[in-house]
Amino acid sequence: MPGLAPSTRLFPCTRNRGLTPILLFWGLTPIFGAHAEDLMQVYRDAQRYDAVYAAARQTLAAGRERLPQGRALLLPTLNLSANAQAARLDSESRNTALTPSFTREPRTLGYTVTFAQPIYRPQNYLQYKQSELQVMQAEATFSQAGQDLIVRTAQAYFDVLAALDTLEVVRSQKTATGEQLAAAKRNFEVGTATITDTHEAQSRFDLISAQEIAALNDLQSKHQALQLITGKAYKELKGLRPEVKLAPPNPENMESWVELSEKQGYPVVIADAGAEIAALEARRASSGHLPTLDAVATYGQTGQSASSTSATSPAGADVTTATIGLQFAMPLYQGGSISSREREAAALSLKSKDDLENARRTAAVSTRQNYLLVINGISAIAALEQAMISSQSSLDSNKLGYEVGVRINIDVLNAQQQLYSTRRDLAVARYNTIVNQLKLKSLAASLREEDLEEVNRVLGP
Repeated sequence: MPGLAPSTRLFPCTRNRGLTPILLFWGLTPIFGAHAEDLMQVYRDAQRYDAVYAAARQTLAAGRERLPQGRALLLPTLNLSANAQAARLDSESRNTALTPSFTREPRTLGYTVTFAQPIYRPQNYLQYKQSELQVMQAEATFSQAGQDLIVRTAQAYFDVLAALDTLEVVRSQKTATGEQLAAAKRNFEVGTATITDTHEAQSRFDLISAQEIAALNDLQSKHQALQLITGKAYKELKGLRPEVKLAPPNPENMESWVELSEKQGYPVVIADAGAEIAALEARRASSGHLPTLDAVATYGQTGQSASSTSATSPAGADVTTATIGLQFAMPLYQGGSISSREREAAALSLKSKDDLENARRTAAVSTRQNYLLVINGISAIAALEQAMISSQSSLDSNKLGYEVGVRINIDVLNAQQQLYSTRRDLAVARYNTIVNQLKLKSLAASLREEDLEEVNRVLGP
């Protein structure tokens, strides 16, 4: 991305998204590792493999079926029924002079086609309106799962980089401490230093060796966490370039972000749809007292064999029946169950309103927290960048003082530890701030793949 001015924004704002550029990238020519995987490739792997996201996709497919199911309640129904009967009738007369004995085997075959069209069924209509909201709710839930996947992938990716940075810092510190230990031993041999310097350097070296083992274990754990999402083990990941500058949220107004999250955040949208569904359910329960009216038509044929209707019938018959009319039903008393369901639905409707209010409050608190994390993270990065300069100067001064005899070995070791710790803290602060930026946008329902691509552009070997 050569030739970009320091103020170039890599995250262009789009309408109603409240987006802000996360990164400001000072004019550099990208140089990427030949075999290292970048953030977008890892994200594509996660889209194909992650079980949580796959389950959310199937939940969406199931949720969308609510609409045709609700619509079916308003459409006509057509049913076919058929029957076949065979019987045997043995009659032994007690007086054959009056009534002869006989045996009959009557058979009956028939079918009936029934057509019904709901004319007035308020419960069905309200259930259809609920199905529309349920589809909206399912789509919002899947959209939230998509944003969660972006955040989880970025978090796992940068956790690996942070663990790798920690390991590299520990190893660098181990190398520097080893050099200081060797110098202390040489100075002791020539008589320019005491054995205390050697013991201090040896103690620090042993401690860092233990820290190296812990850092290796943490790195392996972070790799496994990333593999859980993507299903792949990566040999090398592209890291964040040290020249990257993080931009503050835009707008730089916390309450604007809070307003967005309370208005369009997916948890709020889901809770809002749930409240509307519960309100319709309360109306549906109340409509259980109302009558229903359907248009019904039937057509059927029945074939009867000889003697199928009476013992002495000399011949069978074919009967065709066709009817059309209205069917009215009025619930009068159902043991109090309708009134009970009405009270239950009313209570659940009030509960859903409280859930919606809780979702709004939670969104507001989370948004304020993430906004402050981003702002404080940017300030911390600036402070740590300055601390890096100061720590390097302190180390150089302590090394020079040790050489001329005005500083002791422990001063150099402490200065080394401070420098490497500052370097690690700076890298971690950058990763955390980027992830918090993504979380902030997720809370406002404005996180997109394009945002992840902007981060990906500033990764290097």
